[in-house]
Amino acid sequence: MKEPVILLVEDNADDEALTMRALQKNNITNKIVVARDGVEALDYLFARGAHAGRDTGTQPAVILLDLKLPKLDGFEVLRELRADNRTRLLPVVILTSSKEQQDIANGYNLGANSYVRKPVDFQQFVEAVRQLGLYWLVINEEPVSPRWSGK
Repeated sequence: MKEPVILLVEDNADDEALTMRALQKNNITNKIVVARDGVEALDYLFARGAHAGRDTGTQPAVILLDLKLPKLDGFEVLRELRADNRTRLLPVVILTSSKEQQDIANGYNLGANSYVRKPVDFQQFVEAVRQLGLYWLVINEEPVSPRWSGK
């Protein structure tokens, strides 16, 4: 069985580096695929564009999704994921700096599994990432279903 992949959808280079550092600091050694905008994230998940030919039988164990993205924002990415049987059950954690109540409500209404605000303090961020990794990569049980089969 392949090690679970994490899809990090983040356009801010500093936040990407911070997230990668927090993952490393917590000994989360899973493969991290980074998409820097919403279109790239969907291209990866649906094996199109630059990711055409990618085996969609292997999908991320969790998607860490920022909201404020170029080309296609996080809400649109989430909307498309939930509309497709191949990706509708993928765990999606919105990882954003937004603390707007409307963003939180929209995220959950569109099917996010979790909403985590990026802490400003690095040590708090490291702890948040540790807990996310522990839960989504170790504790969480995903359903056995044909979700990756494309049916």
